[in-house]
Amino acid sequence: MEQIENIYREDFERWARECVRIRHKLTGQMVPWELNAPQRRVLGVMERQRRAGKPVRVILLKARQWGGSTLVSLYMAWIQLYHAENWHSLICAHFKDASTTIRGLYSQLIENYPQDRLPEGVRLVPYEGMRSVKVLTGRGCRISVCSAENVDAARGADYAMAHLSEVAFWADTPGKKASDLVRAICGSVPRVPNSVIVMESTANGVGNFFHREWVRAQTGDSDKEAVFVPWFEIEMYREELTCSEAELRERLTPYERALMDSEGLSPEQINWYHLKSREYAAHEQMAAEYPSNPSEAFTSTEVSVFPARYVEALREGIAEPRGRFDFKRESGEFFESPSGALEVWKKPCGESELSGRNSYIASVDVGGRWAGADWSVIAVFDVRNPGRMELVAQWRGHVDHDILGQIALALGRRYHSALLVIESNTLESQSLGVMERIVASKYRNLYQRSCLDSAGRAMEYRYGFHTNVATKTAAIADLMAMLRDGLLTERSAAAVEELAAYARRPNGSMGAPDGMHDDLVMTRAIAAYALRQSR
Repeated sequence: MEQIENIYREDFERWARECVRIRHKLTGQMVPWELNAPQRRVLGVMERQRRAGKPVRVILLKARQWGGSTLVSLYMAWIQLYHAENWHSLICAHFKDASTTIRGLYSQLIENYPQDRLPEGVRLVPYEGMRSVKVLTGRGCRISVCSAENVDAARGADYAMAHLSEVAFWADTPGKKASDLVRAICGSVPRVPNSVIVMESTANGVGNFFHREWVRAQTGDSDKEAVFVPWFEIEMYREELTCSEAELRERLTPYERALMDSEGLSPEQINWYHLKSREYAAHEQMAAEYPSNPSEAFTSTEVSVFPARYVEALREGIAEPRGRFDFKRESGEFFESPSGALEVWKKPCGESELSGRNSYIASVDVGGRWAGADWSVIAVFDVRNPGRMELVAQWRGHVDHDILGQIALALGRRYHSALLVIESNTLESQSLGVMERIVASKYRNLYQRSCLDSAGRAMEYRYGFHTNVATKTAAIADLMAMLRDGLLTERSAAAVEELAAYARRPNGSMGAPDGMHDDLVMTRAIAAYALRQSR
């Protein structure tokens, strides 16, 4: 018995195959659990962390019908059976019934466990008469359930593992936020080996807590590793052909052909996708239900401004900056710093490579001075290739506006007197703001707009890009055209996420969802607008 327990302790997949029986989705029969491809991949992530002696921390963006919740729950049960005693776990879903259903996997596990291999003394029984808590006798491990509707039941316990399910559907209310609920649950989970926090969900649009946490994980700002399972990894999504492969290819949309080629999908996989997509009026609806990538998963066809396929194409250009720099006010120069707010992907071109007065455009979106306010952003684009923009440098931070003016001035000069396009709404009431600093310096390439009289005649020129309904709509349209035609080379992962989340509001306006920012979007839109104006 000891020998087999040692084997199971080291080999989750063998334990699953020999000791776990699950209900087959089609036949309803109890069958040995053979992990599928997505389950093996997610298991690999969790085991890599655990075997390295690290806490297991994962955020899982789920597609449908592959058993993600099953894997997470039974992985936690395996740790309780073979790795740690008195190691308590919590399951919390959006509804109490959903949490209880997930915990039902524990009951199913023990009821169908081969009796000659069950660790001695293990049974699953209610804990001290509590309906929401059960205990694995012989191991001293409690399994509790609660819901996002009543997370107070989870406070005060010493949990070592937490399975948070369908977090995208944990609603924010005036007195309760999803972020507060997660903090209340995870605050008791120590950062020690064999501890587990898995936050999993299907997508539910952009801007909610789960989406924000996913973005943080993707950009490396979270303690959790982001894992996404696309539809084509799920084995049931295949359908036999009733025509030749050549005929199938002729029937595919351009997106489907590109998907087949880029992902190396089999004819049976792409045939299933093609036939399934006919149930939906628009590609975006199909992509949201059966996503091929995270952007598609979060896309809400009713509110997203930029189509997911446009945004996803930008990911090919994402790259780590080649250097980071801080700004020294005394000298007006940048110096290399690992934590610098200025990211540089390409240095300025040589004098012989200049293509005219505006080889570079630097757009400036002015934000607040304090942490938590909108960011101030300066984005520099190489526009030497006619009609195209490539991000080469970007500064993002919170500073006083006069200092922001110094930074914008220094960046503009660094990139061969780039056309400086400064969003002026925030500044026109400022006495010592960004614009005044640059105008006073006699910077020779500052964007100006014409102001019209009631008859539509130009009255005067003013410095800066003024954001109003008309100019914002035009700028977003210019950016949309640039994305559609593949004319923007994006380097910033954060900008891609902002573009994916940028939404139409119920009142018809456009902007970032609650809890997110759109300053990176606006610098791209303003630059695209200025580029068209300067042709």
